[in-house]
Amino acid sequence: MSKKLFIETLGCAMNSRDSEHMIAALREKEGYETTDDLKSADLILINTCSVREKPVAKLFSELGVFNKKRKEGAKIGVCGCTASHLGEEIIKKAPYVSFVLGARNVSKITEVLHKDRAVEVDINYDESEFAFDEFRTSPYKAYINISIGCDKSCTYCIVPKTRGDEISIPTELILREAKRAADGGAKELFLLGQNVNNYGRRFSGEHEKVNFTELLRRLSKIEGIERIRFTSPHPFHMDDEFIEEFAKNPKICKSMHMPLQSGSSKVLSDMKRGYTKEWFLNRVEKLRSVSPDVSISTDIIVAFPGESDEDFEDTLDVMRKVRFDQIFSFKYSPRPETEAEHYTNVVDEDVASQRLTTLQNLHTEILDEKNKTHLGKIYRVYFEDLNQDYYVSGRSDNNIVIKVKGSDELLGEFRDVKITQIGRTILSGEVVG
Repeated sequence: MSKKLFIETLGCAMNSRDSEHMIAALREKEGYETTDDLKSADLILINTCSVREKPVAKLFSELGVFNKKRKEGAKIGVCGCTASHLGEEIIKKAPYVSFVLGARNVSKITEVLHKDRAVEVDINYDESEFAFDEFRTSPYKAYINISIGCDKSCTYCIVPKTRGDEISIPTELILREAKRAADGGAKELFLLGQNVNNYGRRFSGEHEKVNFTELLRRLSKIEGIERIRFTSPHPFHMDDEFIEEFAKNPKICKSMHMPLQSGSSKVLSDMKRGYTKEWFLNRVEKLRSVSPDVSISTDIIVAFPGESDEDFEDTLDVMRKVRFDQIFSFKYSPRPETEAEHYTNVVDEDVASQRLTTLQNLHTEILDEKNKTHLGKIYRVYFEDLNQDYYVSGRSDNNIVIKVKGSDELLGEFRDVKITQIGRTILSGEVVG
């Protein structure tokens, strides 16, 4: 009988891809099969995130549950970004944990599995040329890492301390992985990196110098690949060449995630984001001039230390001008090992809560207005998910989630769908072609 692996993945798409890499290695080299039943698992992994609020409390709360429910002899491993930054402290606080594996050490999963209380959290470890075994959660879409780490020094962000310096994965390895995914039936690629459009700035060895725009061109030539998505581009690196390739290349999906963080140039400077409010709005204007139907999503932090009422109004001004299709918004909360952790000009908690509510209410108004325009329109949808209510769902080119009545025969297929019902997060429709 095969051994059973239970894995819980928190956080971003890069964490999801890291989990797929670990599952692949454990399947191929150790004979594990995944299970959704925690109590039957021989190995329990939690792949952690350190970006969201209170990640440490979340980790130890989950570990306590795992320890109570696990069967006798089952191992528990802590992986990911919180593992990187806490390291040995995890085992000191939770001595039943078998090993700790950092976000930059994914390829060592089969090694630490056989070392009692192993801690591998070297953020300088280079996995950019490591050949991972193949495993994908979905046969229809392939997540592909194109870089590891981050070279930015945003004052609020812990990621450089948990994933190390930015290194681009060699182009030939990315193309090989994409071709393999296409041969396996995937029609959509999803490229991952902390700052994808900074791709090619640094490789760990001697490799052809290819920038992100050229990488997109080469990937779009792969037979069988019909759509390419990516996250996240950095506004600072959104040059005209990149924007124009985005617009004219029919295989690049017309949805762009542009992390704003703040609409105030002063706050952006305090955050060390490298651009101004004016630059961000200029890039949006350029983008929409060449791709009018593009959908734009963003990240926003309210109540960053020192944010005044005027600074917050600048953020609302950007919201009104850009009219984002989706926002991920949060109140600022300090992260360990970041510069902003030591800032003393903290915004009052009640003020911070009110600003977040104001921001989200404005977005809801914008979204309700925009969604009305979808009714009756026809979108080309790539179906990926079979829901329990006899609906099949997928995404349009510009990243709208759309569902229709249907069966698994639609999975992995493109269909034209006419929108018959609108909602804030999902639209409903009927297949018309």
